[in-house]
Amino acid sequence: MSNESLANLMTETRRFAPPAEMAADANITAAAYEAAAADRLGFWAEQARRLSWETEPTETLDWSNPPFATWFADGRLNVAYNCVDRHVEAGNGDRVAIHFEGEPGDSRSITYAELQREVSRAAHALTEFGVTAGDRVAIYMPMIPETVVAMLACARVGAPHSVVFGAFSADALATRIEDADARVLITADGGYRRGAPSALKPAVDEALTRPGAARVRTVLVVRRTGQDIPWTEGRDVWWHEVMERQPAEHTPEAFDAEHPLFILYTSGTTGKPKGILHTSGGYLTQVAFTHHAVFDLKPESDVFWCTADVGWVTGHSYIVYGPLANGATEVLYEGTPNTPHNGRWWEVVQKYGVTLLYTAPTAIRTCMKWGDDIPAGFDLSSLRLLGSVGEPINPEAWIWYRKHIGGDRTPVVDTWWQTETGGIMISPLPGVTSAKPGAAQVPLPGVSATVVDDNGAEVPNGSGGYLTLTEPWPSMLRTIWGDDQRYLDTYWARFQGKYFAGDGAKKDADGDIWLLGRVDDVMLVSGHNISTTEVESALVSHPKIAEAAVVGATDPQTTQAICAFVILRGGAAEEAGLVDELRAHVAKELGPIAKPKRILPVDELPKTRSGKIMRRLLRDVAENRALGDVTTLTDSTVMDLIQQKLPGAASED
Repeated sequence: MSNESLANLMTETRRFAPPAEMAADANITAAAYEAAAADRLGFWAEQARRLSWETEPTETLDWSNPPFATWFADGRLNVAYNCVDRHVEAGNGDRVAIHFEGEPGDSRSITYAELQREVSRAAHALTEFGVTAGDRVAIYMPMIPETVVAMLACARVGAPHSVVFGAFSADALATRIEDADARVLITADGGYRRGAPSALKPAVDEALTRPGAARVRTVLVVRRTGQDIPWTEGRDVWWHEVMERQPAEHTPEAFDAEHPLFILYTSGTTGKPKGILHTSGGYLTQVAFTHHAVFDLKPESDVFWCTADVGWVTGHSYIVYGPLANGATEVLYEGTPNTPHNGRWWEVVQKYGVTLLYTAPTAIRTCMKWGDDIPAGFDLSSLRLLGSVGEPINPEAWIWYRKHIGGDRTPVVDTWWQTETGGIMISPLPGVTSAKPGAAQVPLPGVSATVVDDNGAEVPNGSGGYLTLTEPWPSMLRTIWGDDQRYLDTYWARFQGKYFAGDGAKKDADGDIWLLGRVDDVMLVSGHNISTTEVESALVSHPKIAEAAVVGATDPQTTQAICAFVILRGGAAEEAGLVDELRAHVAKELGPIAKPKRILPVDELPKTRSGKIMRRLLRDVAENRALGDVTTLTDSTVMDLIQQKLPGAASED
């Protein structure tokens, strides 16, 4: 969307006032903004009291060594106790914590009392295999309840977990295991995906042959699909066999609020993924508060469903820690939205009476493509609130979502946040805000965000620039694992004293914030950040490729599509099947999500005299735009040659 069309939209857009019933009974009112503005740290100290602390904190924020923050540093708590045990002790042990729906149609409902027993057994199992507080545990799992149990068990014993998305390749898994120095890995034989078993264990075995990952001493394997899998005696153990011999009671230990909770890797503009470190007290405070506030959660009656994968931060914060800290009942779904039919999601909403739904604009646009008649065939009247996450939602998808999924009556909360922020930062509040389709709108109470120009000065209403966060927040990342300097350089070097989110944004005439997408070399594909450098490295690792340049081009379904321009090695021919071969190679190296949609072999790439590839010009080509300034190129005729090859040369599924 151009700046001009966005400006027009922001002027003409409709407002949707909160339903009167919701406004009257909202968890959070406009008074929260006033309280936070008057005493921001006091506001967050009050939110911390939502949790159960063994030692109540007397300190809120230490910002004496910016940008390295500590929150509630003298407090002590156990995250798993807050997510499970305290609800049982409060008399809610019979409340369903998780409704699990497997892709093949198998299902089970797990109460908080049952979850407590399973997490206790898993904590004992980790201890049996030598895991102690501070040890890192890698988790490479499908979307099954044991994944949640494994994460909570790690939190219970104080072992930071590193969850790796189950569709990532063996190389990606090995890299993350090595960087975190994990010695125990929890995985499964496989999961169900698109109507068939999808193996995980073979990728684990391949990953553990790599020198950096070979230090893993124990692999706990959940039996999900029953597939035949390779087995290494003395290293591999069945989850169910270990769990059977563990006691169902476990006494959790309190840890400092700044004790590491998890490391989650996200793509960077260099080839090496960044290990984002989140700690315990501040993170849990913010995800519990935001889940309570943004989704107006009523734990006694609501059924919450976040459709994300636990391998991403959305799954960490709004499948595991936020909802369970609040005693919510939630849905955990294993498969895809179109297996065995295009109405599968709406069938799940109908079956469990889902009231709060949180999903990605990519999925919403896909459902739009399938047709209005699909959701119309199901009873979605239980829904009272819809949420959007992952990338900016276009107004057309926002309107469709509200009309065809929400019955033209539910609020839509479009949330902005990142792996690095840990929790939601900008969002409408459903009982307070008159929502604007496509706008994230305003920072939540206690959050300070604005849009700045190239010099770091705040832009006036109606202008655009860069989204920044101007004050520390409880769930902020503490550093990049093992690399404080990279943390400083990546997030704090661009604008003095401000966290730069990497996103462009505009403020409309009311001062509401509209996100415009990434401004760096990280592509946003179906809600996942993919580094151009990682994809380029994967392409160049193919024996036929000498050089590669990758850009993200606007795509109506996936936000951005990965487009690659490659130069063949001498002797390699541009023959039939080459593009498919390269796409398959990237999928093997990085996972299917990173597979380029288009690959174009070229004779040369546009470069400046200093040797820098002008990706801006390649993006112009990929999006069929008029070329920008080519005067800095060593040879401007290169772009003519590339454009001449473009028609009929792209390959896509």
